[in-house]
Amino acid sequence: MKYSNLGRSGLKVSRLCLGTMNFGPSTEEKEAFKIMDAAVDAGVNFFDTANVYGGTPHRGWTEEIIGRWFAQGGGRREKVVLATKVYGGMGDPNEDPNGGAGLSAYKIRRHLEDSLRRLQTDHIELYQMHHVDRSVSWSELWNAFDIPLKQGKIGYVGSSNFAGRDLVKAQYEAKDHRLLGLVSEQHKYSLLCRLPELEVLPAAEELGIGVIPWSPLDGGLLGGNWNPQPGSRTAKQGERQEKLRPQLERFTALCKELGESEANVALAWTLAHPAVTAPIIGPRTLQQFEDTLRVVELELSEDTLKALDEIFPGPGGEAPKAYAW
Repeated sequence: MKYSNLGRSGLKVSRLCLGTMNFGPSTEEKEAFKIMDAAVDAGVNFFDTANVYGGTPHRGWTEEIIGRWFAQGGGRREKVVLATKVYGGMGDPNEDPNGGAGLSAYKIRRHLEDSLRRLQTDHIELYQMHHVDRSVSWSELWNAFDIPLKQGKIGYVGSSNFAGRDLVKAQYEAKDHRLLGLVSEQHKYSLLCRLPELEVLPAAEELGIGVIPWSPLDGGLLGGNWNPQPGSRTAKQGERQEKLRPQLERFTALCKELGESEANVALAWTLAHPAVTAPIIGPRTLQQFEDTLRVVELELSEDTLKALDEIFPGPGGEAPKAYAW
């Protein structure tokens, strides 16, 4: 496994991040335990989750599974850089006015304690805002995060789904509060979603914020799955899949020439961007996880990168050059 600093922090994380969203709803606990054990054995030390993972009937389910895995001992907790998120509603807003989505200081404090309890740990290395909440001031946010930072309950603060302007504002306000600020931004980024190249990725790179791409396979469309099982994420994208079929067929042909799987080429492409720290992989089975480990050793040539640009054109570079001249 290869490692990189998480943004401008001194924290070393694996170049692949184990996403756990499937644990519970799609992957039973026993299989999830096998995947996490295999991840640690392979040197993957970066695990990502969120308080809402598990689905509406059982939000928090995924954190509970990870907590029970930690509770087995064997140094499991010490081997993991743990990331979770706060923002989504965990209660009924009709019963609790603070039970909906948002980032108030009140909610951050309560939801952090709940996550720590479910995860059976006394600290979280990376605590991430799952979405931006522009109704809350940065003074409230940074004061809310400063307390658990000083208490040692969280190590670093990250964001997810922030626009470039939000990253800039966050770092500006953090400096005013004499804080390190954000060390990471978890953002949707893939060969089929290249808009972040306009603003978010350049801003993150300049500000020292490590980008953690989520959905790097775009719900499975970049995974070479042309016979999706009924009810799968890929099957649900039927109309879009047909529209993209010519591009995806060219992509499959290119991967065959390279002798690599579509999923691994798509993941390696995200790693080629200098702003990217680690894409999130979301295996549902142990076999899917093991098939992905080769990605960190896969370096795409300039010719391959150009061929991918031709198949999946980006926005044309960074803003404003991409559209101003």
